[in-house]
Amino acid sequence: MTTAQNVYDSGGKIEFDLNKIREVDCLIVDKVYAQYQCRECFTSVEAEIENGTFRSIKFEPGYILPETLRLDNIPNKPNFKRARFTIRIPYTIILKDGTTLERNLPDIDKDIILFMPEARDEFQLNVIVETSSKVLGQPEVIDNRVIFAVGIFIIIKVVGRVQLLIPTFGFCPEPPPCQDFIQEDICDEFDNEPFPLFFPLQYGDIYGED
Repeated sequence: MTTAQNVYDSGGKIEFDLNKIREVDCLIVDKVYAQYQCRECFTSVEAEIENGTFRSIKFEPGYILPETLRLDNIPNKPNFKRARFTIRIPYTIILKDGTTLERNLPDIDKDIILFMPEARDEFQLNVIVETSSKVLGQPEVIDNRVIFAVGIFIIIKVVGRVQLLIPTFGFCPEPPPCQDFIQEDICDEFDNEPFPLFFPLQYGDIYGED
């Protein structure tokens, strides 16, 4: 195994030297055949929080509802398909007492064209999504309801499992040593402070001797 000392820099990142490629390997990977970006914005999402005190919102990864995915051929456009599906994005409302409330954003319906090359029957191309959601502005709490706006970035991908031949550096090296967390002692800084003056300065110390 390659030693950690000769591949990691001082910041713990692996240094690559292309002249040290050792072999060529065949790997099974999920290849992205096509990907597209889009975005959605909901200006007013409401959720009941009962009698709790709102603290924050955390978004979960979005996903395609399996029963909604429909792929249709497009006349005179081989290797492309019309894709219709619904995206659902769960989110969690966190209250100040630690209570969590599970909710979903309004479903997002998509009707788009995807590049999906023709393949043998046994080869499966999958349509997947990745999402990045964030609250826009400041949420408001009115009558036990939290109201907020949310912006969503979406990447839609066509993925197929294939074998790829790639150059490699061999097996991964052993990782660098972990760094133990050491609780700071507030007295450490105090111990290094200079000793203060205990008595006020005299006139001569401030203005000098006449």
